[in-house]
Amino acid sequence: MAYYVYILASRKNGTLYVGVTNDLARRVAEHRAGQVDSFTRKHGVDRLVFAEAFNDVNEAIAMEKRFKKWHRAWRIQLIEKTNSQWDDLLAASL
Repeated sequence: MAYYVYILASRKNGTLYVGVTNDLARRVAEHRAGQVDSFTRKHGVDRLVFAEAFNDVNEAIAMEKRFKKWHRAWRIQLIEKTNSQWDDLLAASL
């Protein structure tokens, strides 16, 4: 089973949210439907701009915690390194 650390954004250079899940499509759908996390609902954060897969849940959780401690600029650099246009990766994979 894969576990994902993901970053959602409201728009390019907008509000960011970091999370972890074992079902990326379902979790992003929950964010988009406003079913979870009042933060993402309140700030309109629903664009998947980064995701990294892990085989071990503990590694994924550790990386999520690391990302949450990072400066915003570091998260933006990470996103732009792999997704310079801030495209919605879930929409691109459908």
